[in-house]
Amino acid sequence: MLPWCSGALLLLARLWVAAVFLRSGWLKFTAWDSTLYLFEFEYQVSLLPWQWAAYAGTATELLLPLFLLAGLFTRPVALLLFGFNAMAVISYPTLWAGGFHDHQLWGWMLLTLAVWGAGPLSLDHWRLARGRSGH
Repeated sequence: MLPWCSGALLLLARLWVAAVFLRSGWLKFTAWDSTLYLFEFEYQVSLLPWQWAAYAGTATELLLPLFLLAGLFTRPVALLLFGFNAMAVISYPTLWAGGFHDHQLWGWMLLTLAVWGAGPLSLDHWRLARGRSGH
């Protein structure tokens, strides 16, 4: 059992990272023409055609953080977002000058969540406790 302060830190990490990705996804969604331009000409995502990458990236940033907020399926979601974060750094080398340290912080937070889980203030904890009680 994690001490209370550890649970609070895991909650803070979930909220922080979720806010970052939601903000980025919302910006992509509300400035869609700019998003398409960036994916076509700036970002170097080689795994997908740029149109698919724009849709998939925006959907990822808008949907997966909701799971982090709720603390639901936290470990797999944190790993997916960690990979997404790494892809963002790799596909946009211009980012390294100004935002690399931010991406490192988010990556460490996501790895922490992948290892330790969501903590006691989460739906994951509730599901586990409910499963143990036989309901």
